[in-house]
Amino acid sequence: MTDTVNVPEVFNRQRRRTVRDRAYARAEGADFFSQLMAEEILERLNLVKRTFQRALIIGLPAASLGKELEKRGMKVVLADSSAHLARALGGVVCDDDRLPFADHSFDLIVNIGSLDTINDLPGALVLIRRLLIPDGLMLAALVCAESFPSLKSVMMQADGDRVSAHIHPQIDVRTAGDLVARAGLTLPVADSDQLRLKYSSLERLIADLRDMGASNILSGRLTSLPRNVYNEIQSLFQAQAGPDGKFAECVTLLYLCAWAPHPDQPKPARRGSGQISLSTTLSRNGGASSDD
Repeated sequence: MTDTVNVPEVFNRQRRRTVRDRAYARAEGADFFSQLMAEEILERLNLVKRTFQRALIIGLPAASLGKELEKRGMKVVLADSSAHLARALGGVVCDDDRLPFADHSFDLIVNIGSLDTINDLPGALVLIRRLLIPDGLMLAALVCAESFPSLKSVMMQADGDRVSAHIHPQIDVRTAGDLVARAGLTLPVADSDQLRLKYSSLERLIADLRDMGASNILSGRLTSLPRNVYNEIQSLFQAQAGPDGKFAECVTLLYLCAWAPHPDQPKPARRGSGQISLSTTLSRNGGASSDD
């Protein structure tokens, strides 16, 4: 367990659990963004030339992803801060920065759509390193800082002089990669996938956010969005629609890959000199094999 005493509580833990409970009740992890991330994680896992035996999955799409990993012969443990998910799937209720598992319990840890809403992200990554066996693999996906620029702009305009926080702070690719390396994980790779989407209504966009647990969970007093502000957001949303009547939005999904340290792994190159692709990193032959 990491020491989180001095870590600022940016997010309200109880509010986060409630939001994730509601998100699971709404979509059961089958929401649009979570499924995109889960599918991409599986694609990347297909590039790994080794066998995994025991996996931990954190996130709302844990059920569908867990079934896929079980088909590959893995024993799977599911975890999330959502008690609804844990009860429904026989999983463990826990926050990502307070994982209650013994060191070296897993050779694969997957986190989907959850790392950007925890108070102690560095501590969570250190925990992941500790829970992995040597040369174990971490794969993670989350919504990146460059996401929802149009919606953020509309909300700021509607707020006028009383700008409020409607969308929590998010992490950019460079910062995420640096945090992974600082946590002691090796061969870190951080990359992103940009989605250009169109929405026919504000309600549909808000529903997608709620389905993946992206409602406001910031600490402090929570106030409802005033009706006049919501109406202004609605008007601005419609005013910015294109000729097809749809509102254009951009979402960037961030993917992380890293390994727990092992003496047989290749040494990282000097920063800025990398010429190796993600697929090469995942399918490397330099690390310990599954037969070690």
